[in-house]
Amino acid sequence: MKRIAILTAGGDTPALNATIAGAVTRANQCRVELIGIIKGFSGLLNPRVPHVHLNPLYTSIPELDPTLGGTLLGASRDYVNSDDKATLAAVVSRLHQLKVDGLICVGGDGTLNGMQALSESIPTVLAPKTIDNDLGLNYRTESDEWRRENLPNGEHKYSRRTNNDPIDLGQMVNYVTPGYATSVFVSAAGVERLRTTAESHRRIAIVEVMGRHSGYIALGACYGRPDILLVPEHPLDTDALVARIKEVYELQKNVLIICGEGIVDEKGHELGSELVSTDPAGNKLLSGASEALRNLLINRLGDEYFTTKRRNESAKAAIFTRKVGHTQRGGRPILFDRFYAAQLGGNAIDALLDGQINAVSILQWNKEQGFHVSSVPANDFRDRWGLIHSRQMHPSFYDPVKMRPSKLGIEYMHNIFRNALGDDDCEAAKTVFSSGNLTAPYHSVNTDVNKRIRYL
Repeated sequence: MKRIAILTAGGDTPALNATIAGAVTRANQCRVELIGIIKGFSGLLNPRVPHVHLNPLYTSIPELDPTLGGTLLGASRDYVNSDDKATLAAVVSRLHQLKVDGLICVGGDGTLNGMQALSESIPTVLAPKTIDNDLGLNYRTESDEWRRENLPNGEHKYSRRTNNDPIDLGQMVNYVTPGYATSVFVSAAGVERLRTTAESHRRIAIVEVMGRHSGYIALGACYGRPDILLVPEHPLDTDALVARIKEVYELQKNVLIICGEGIVDEKGHELGSELVSTDPAGNKLLSGASEALRNLLINRLGDEYFTTKRRNESAKAAIFTRKVGHTQRGGRPILFDRFYAAQLGGNAIDALLDGQINAVSILQWNKEQGFHVSSVPANDFRDRWGLIHSRQMHPSFYDPVKMRPSKLGIEYMHNIFRNALGDDDCEAAKTVFSSGNLTAPYHSVNTDVNKRIRYL
């Protein structure tokens, strides 16, 4: 291969530029040209295909900084519809006009589903990224456990049996995805800061983190030392939750609860509303898990519980919610994400040069080797109908009685976060108060990259 294209798809994550930088570094070593497609699959749907030469003369362009969050190539949630043969053929033709021999897609499970059609026409490899940590398998045979039910309206309902037995961490496929560690770092810091407000005003704080139907971010946010953890993988036991809240509140006059945005009630229904509308990748939009939980607790605890203790004038005043929000997805990636994102980007180049097609560059872990990169066929992630499902946090990582991470869940996180921060991460914090920040306007990398964009 002489020329490879790379694009970043789906939502932004902190480690995207690091992944691109790793791919560029390996491409330079292998004397391969690397072309960056602007705005993900949207760039391929554009007949002019805006693109950037990332390594002219096998030298990385100066705009590519692995310590910057986001992606200098831009991202979108557009995908190539496999049923639209005309558009698919046009996209492949445009890649051939660019003289591209292979394609690297940086994304999550939606991107992996979307690149399937392209991989049948051009060698394509995925470099994973997602803050949700939901691209992978908790064990090798997990994708084979899905069942599909045909509904009267022609749609399909998917389900699978629940396996609560502890898993072997060394057998996980894609142990962790770039972006997750930084997201946990931001979330845990937010939890710590909200604690002091709850403590000062004798309140109950509910902190909602991202992750959709996966509880990995909520699990990691426990580094912020919450009192209670609620994850989507375990239905809510309202009576047990209220009892636990009262127990903690009586002791310390404040409670901090972390909840994943996809938590469900005893019947398995979303606490937050799952809207009919979807994002361009087909994911249903979630809204208001923390508010729904707050309303539930207001009704169950009641005003009298707080007024008799002279701690607040009402339950509404005593219980408040906060979302960590999009800060989990932005900003400078921490050392763990920067290093392994670059490794995965470089490994994606190697996979294409080795002749792999429709493969995934993955990060593995075991006790003997620690973290190391590898690759697997994308079909390992597909169920028997060809669909890739988001990985949920394994139930054995959570203790539903204590509403805390289990021993295995703690071990899982220790392997990631034991040395996740570097000295330069602490030094970077000092730049917040650089005097130039008060006088110089923000300079977007888009301004410089725009000067490099070329078209068919």
